[in-house]
Amino acid sequence: MTDLSAIAIVCSLTPSPEPSSSEVLARQVLADLEKHGVTTASLRIVDHEIKPGVKVDMGDGDEWPTIRASILAADIVVLATPIWMGHPCSLAQQVLERLDADLSETDDQGRPIMFGKVAIVAVVGNEDGAHNVIADMMQGMNDVGFTFPAQGSTYWVGEAMQTMDYKDLDTIPEAVASATAVLSRNAAHLARVFRNENYPSA
Repeated sequence: MTDLSAIAIVCSLTPSPEPSSSEVLARQVLADLEKHGVTTASLRIVDHEIKPGVKVDMGDGDEWPTIRASILAADIVVLATPIWMGHPCSLAQQVLERLDADLSETDDQGRPIMFGKVAIVAVVGNEDGAHNVIADMMQGMNDVGFTFPAQGSTYWVGEAMQTMDYKDLDTIPEAVASATAVLSRNAAHLARVFRNENYPSA
């Protein structure tokens, strides 16, 4: 079955085509989702003109409405971010701020427009803080209306105060591969549940 779709929103600070650890992990998540019949796509926020603000459309030149359309078309949203100074990177925070506009957007049954959409989080860094970053991302997206599956995150952090990046690893660490497999399987399952029955209408 390929009845589901997923979009990875990669919040790397590194523009394309330079390698990005966040994108490497996001694409590994997408590859696992594809094993469960999910068609996938990916984009880097840094490659687009996203204006600051908390509206659906911030006017001329703002590319967020196009990205938002991709989110609305997807069943599963993968939010991938690096850790910077112990926190989600600024672009991940910007994504949450732009999603804030959808708190007041509803579907034809009066439900918040992101109800019935599954979200998962992928985090990389060469410093600690992964659990805190995951918690921040999950709380923000859940507030907007996304639902997270059980164990709906995967992450890798290198040794503290060292310079190894995830993109430079020769192999995927077993713990990361295992976490990614679980979250992908659970995300696809939950998305299919929502295909059959969304949350109750308002």
